[in-house]
Amino acid sequence: MSDQPAPVRLRIDLAYDGGDFSGWAAQPSLRTVEGELSAALTTLLRSPEPVRLTVAGRTDAGVHARGQVAHVDVDPRSWARVPGRSDRTPEVAAASRLRGILPADIVVRSVSRAPEGFDARFSATQRRYLYRICDDAAGLDPLRRHDTVVARGALDVAAMNAAAAGLVGLNDFAAFCKKREGATTVRTLLDYSWRRLDDGVLAGTVVADAFCHSMVRALVGAVVPVGEGRREVGFPAEVLRGRVRDPRVTVMPAHGLSLEEVSYPPDAELAARADEARATREPLPE
Repeated sequence: MSDQPAPVRLRIDLAYDGGDFSGWAAQPSLRTVEGELSAALTTLLRSPEPVRLTVAGRTDAGVHARGQVAHVDVDPRSWARVPGRSDRTPEVAAASRLRGILPADIVVRSVSRAPEGFDARFSATQRRYLYRICDDAAGLDPLRRHDTVVARGALDVAAMNAAAAGLVGLNDFAAFCKKREGATTVRTLLDYSWRRLDDGVLAGTVVADAFCHSMVRALVGAVVPVGEGRREVGFPAEVLRGRVRDPRVTVMPAHGLSLEEVSYPPDAELAARADEARATREPLPE
């Protein structure tokens, strides 16, 4: 029998400004969220090997996150040493020390011991994204220019809402995904709606059990021409039925998109949910 102790699985809740990152996933010679967080954890734990992470949503280059979740398996002996001489718990000490190591555009909200069966990616039941569009260039808040896309003209929110509603439900979203070999494009879109915020910005909320690569930005790109009056309300549903990428749909800029929240079932259901997701969607994208 091995004397190696069983690893400790940690849940990490974090947020980041994606503007200066080449997405979540670590890539050679590129600055990524995973690369920065892995390096910080490797330093914190004094690990001889780079710490590997599993994330709920692999955001693309330029996409932000306020509610990202990741997990990592660590050596319990290294974990026990994290507080040093302080009387803090390893969880509190880890979150504090990571915030001191990481750059300002990544913030660790919390670090906690993950419940049994928890998988940041496969245990998730839904992801909620927000997309911001300003359709009044003169009214754009310059302090929000890095997370808000400027439209060419006024948008009809009611028309966009009606168009978005036609996409909700269990569907094959191949028309809105970058196809990946062996990956299904069947998803359950739980909510897709638009509203105008107090500052005049249009906010699109998109919620699904999971998303294909570039799916959210393509969904937004399908309803914007409806809001502009260039397409009929039924246009996005027509694209959906085609099940192939449609050149009439523009994939919207990344900086308007933010991963707001990842939801999980009760602890007792985490393992079963992970097994279900692996069986139906492996490998999962975004």
